[in-house]
Amino acid sequence: MALYEKRQHLSPESILSILNAAVRAADSEKAESDNILVYGNNGALIRAKTKNQELLVTCYQEHDLVFAEGPAGTGKTYTAIALAVRAWKNKEVRRIILTRPAVEAGEQLGFLPGDMKEKLDPYLQPLYDALRDMIPAKKLESLMEEGVVQIAPLAYMRGRTLDHACVILDEAQNTSLSQLKMFLTRMGKDAKFIITGDTSQIDLVRKSDSGLSRCMDLLRDIKGIAFVRFDTGDIIRHPLVKKIVAAFASLPATGSPASSTKTSSKASKTTTAEAAASEAAAKTTGSGASPAPSSQEIG
Repeated sequence: MALYEKRQHLSPESILSILNAAVRAADSEKAESDNILVYGNNGALIRAKTKNQELLVTCYQEHDLVFAEGPAGTGKTYTAIALAVRAWKNKEVRRIILTRPAVEAGEQLGFLPGDMKEKLDPYLQPLYDALRDMIPAKKLESLMEEGVVQIAPLAYMRGRTLDHACVILDEAQNTSLSQLKMFLTRMGKDAKFIITGDTSQIDLVRKSDSGLSRCMDLLRDIKGIAFVRFDTGDIIRHPLVKKIVAAFASLPATGSPASSTKTSSKASKTTTAEAAASEAAAKTTGSGASPAPSSQEIG
């Protein structure tokens, strides 16, 4: 009822989200204002909408390094950027630094025209989109010229010390363990780091090269680091996105029981064929013919 009075509209998805406790309707105007992260363009209110988004906000306030891992559409990056913008507006940090690895999503784009910035901008576009929702275009352009807001590929982070900044690494599933080590060791004084990623969408040629899961395991017991695991209940994009993520999650992974069954089936067929061949060879040997040399004897 509170949500309807505010929006004058309720979608079936909103009702389901409330019933599933994924979205918490505010109990009062004070609770509403406390939940707002930042006021976006045209008066838009940007707030944490799900329990895990709220957990990310809480972890950011209490820890200097936060990992946020989970499926697409859960608002990991958007919430992280809203936290960074709020921190800058509150003068808690002097700079906002956003970075992501320049990895193609399973495509070969080949030569890209333009200077270095124009070549890299397509990879960083999602970060620009989020910032433009929260900072007016002219103001954002001015902040970028002054270096207050910096958006750069991960490779440009090497050798830097990032002081008094809120730093966000997006698409961290496309980084190696050594790249993550390089990035994490950039942390300087009064810095806040947020790493976001989705381990189900690795775009590297060899998925085993992804270092996000291993890095989280390595740092799991270090005090001062928080981990937020998003799930399909946090998806706030189109209702179909939740169903699409669930459908792809049902696919058997490499090495899963389903694939192992296929492999064992092939293996059993091969074993049966070899046994039949051995039996035939034995009969031939018994009739006076010399036995065929085994593969070991040939070797």
